[in-house]
Amino acid sequence: MIISTEIESLVQSLAKRLMEKNYQLATAESCTGGLIGAVCTELSGSSAWFQCALVTYSNSAKQGLLGVHPDTLLNYGAVSKETVAEMCSGALKHRADIVVAVSGVAGPLGGSEEKPVGTVYIGWQIKSEAPRVNRFKFAGDRADVRHQATYEALKGLIKLLD
Repeated sequence: MIISTEIESLVQSLAKRLMEKNYQLATAESCTGGLIGAVCTELSGSSAWFQCALVTYSNSAKQGLLGVHPDTLLNYGAVSKETVAEMCSGALKHRADIVVAVSGVAGPLGGSEEKPVGTVYIGWQIKSEAPRVNRFKFAGDRADVRHQATYEALKGLIKLLD
């Protein structure tokens, strides 16, 4: 896999912080399809701090692997602050100390007036704290949206650890 130097630098910075705190990271990914986990595990030695990547693309996977409540998906949709917050909490149950969760509309299909293509929710959570979720609107094609979501997910993890 070819990753940008920006993302490679973020992963190195993240790894350093996670090892200093002796934290294990888990990802819960939908629209990024495991890209965050993939860029993390590109770094040699990542097994010291990377626990798992849960690619929960379907609603049934979000429910089964992360414990997202069916009512949350019905009332707010998969691409929502509420769903991503529950994805974070569910990912923490996989022996992680810190997690990032992502759900969005990468395109080119699937957008709506309320949630156009490029809408992505990213959440971060450290064990024993409440999840923090932000909404982003990324530009570009599917690959651009996924890359930008990965970049922001990593940036947010570093910010949470600092």
